[in-house]
Amino acid sequence: MAAKKRREIIEERVLARGEIDFATLSKEFGVSEMTIRRDIDALEASGIVRRIVGGAIAAGGKSSEPPFAARVAEAAESKMHIAEAAVSLLQPHETVILDSGSTVLAVARAIKGKGLGLTIVTPSVLAALELADEPETTVLLTGGLLRPGELSLIGIDAEETFSQYNCDVYVMGVAGVDATRGISEYHREEGSVKKAAVRSADRVIVVVDELKLGRVRLMNIAPLDAIDALVTDGDFDNPTLVGARSLGVTVLCVSNSDTAKSGSQ
Repeated sequence: MAAKKRREIIEERVLARGEIDFATLSKEFGVSEMTIRRDIDALEASGIVRRIVGGAIAAGGKSSEPPFAARVAEAAESKMHIAEAAVSLLQPHETVILDSGSTVLAVARAIKGKGLGLTIVTPSVLAALELADEPETTVLLTGGLLRPGELSLIGIDAEETFSQYNCDVYVMGVAGVDATRGISEYHREEGSVKKAAVRSADRVIVVVDELKLGRVRLMNIAPLDAIDALVTDGDFDNPTLVGARSLGVTVLCVSNSDTAKSGSQ
């Protein structure tokens, strides 16, 4: 593969994932780590990435959020399985907060056709549209400022909406989950809406793909022991998941074969 094409692919990966490592790229492209380092140096010179020990991150670091369209495309099949597993934790006729973000959008799609008769409260215009015509489903869209790209509602109006409701469960998508630092998010106003939603819900289910495990982003949302369940496609023995189980969090691991492994301590 020509260096130009390889660098284009690496650029797409780092923008979608936020972080990449030399060893994985070396194995994937069948080239030496030194070659990958030269690719990263070229991308860093263009202002696209910032080199760190063992790899690189998107320029902007903890506060630089990949585009929504890229996140929707990333690990789409895994997100579908995560979503199906998360929906299995919902009970008929519950009041459910659906977060904004690509993984929770997959949850909204997975709810369709299940006949759960839910009341949905959401700051996500996309999630609301997915469920607008679902039979016996009530959709309440929060107020707030519309965030371009994400099509989520943020700001004080969105936060105050949650103070009006007592909800059964909050299905939350996040940018980072770490055993020590807990749940974190790129965007401060998105983070404030998530905090308000946590306060409104009796239980919290976090849905997250494996790329977010062990990651720490700009804004703290909640400690790990503040959530009730975590649904992911990460390995059952991932240190973050081991830490979550030690705190009493129910961890449900799914795979693309549509199997699941769960546990708590």
